[in-house]
Amino acid sequence: MSAREINKIAGAILMALIIIKVADLAGDAVGQAQPLAKPAYLAAAAAAPGAKTEAKAAADKPGAAGPGSGAAMGPLLAAASAESGKSLARKCTTCHSLKKDGKNKVGPALWGVVGAQKAGRSFRYSSALKGLGGVWDYAALNAFLASPKAFAPGNKMPFAGIKRAADRAALILYLRSLSDSPLPLP
Repeated sequence: MSAREINKIAGAILMALIIIKVADLAGDAVGQAQPLAKPAYLAAAAAAPGAKTEAKAAADKPGAAGPGSGAAMGPLLAAASAESGKSLARKCTTCHSLKKDGKNKVGPALWGVVGAQKAGRSFRYSSALKGLGGVWDYAALNAFLASPKAFAPGNKMPFAGIKRAADRAALILYLRSLSDSPLPLP
């Protein structure tokens, strides 16, 4: 390689670095964030610094509000956010439809699932789910989402589950919003 070629390469690298630095400086000048004098939104847990709410304490435990703990769902759902659940539900769209009148995919459509009969829709459910009976209430969904295989041994859902109770509550709250008449909160 000649000295002329080396100079061209060095010049190109130097020019790229200059462009990056100028863009960084321009971005800092245009988008300077100013800290707020006070929080724009004060969460209930922030009202008493250092104090943990019942929902926050339960949400911090990975296995909290697991199978059979329907009573613990109330505080978890109260502290949950449907928006967080919406982002968590993106994983579900690989196998499930979330749209109203959505078609079944690999798994059943999930519109109106909260409060619906277990295995009660037009879908070929495994015998493990068909034999459960009952409705998908908050406690049942929580237990199922914690570990589908433990909740209904032999079911076909290839999903390991959601460990964090707070994440399960957020997802359940979002699924609750996918209904024309949402099930009342506990």
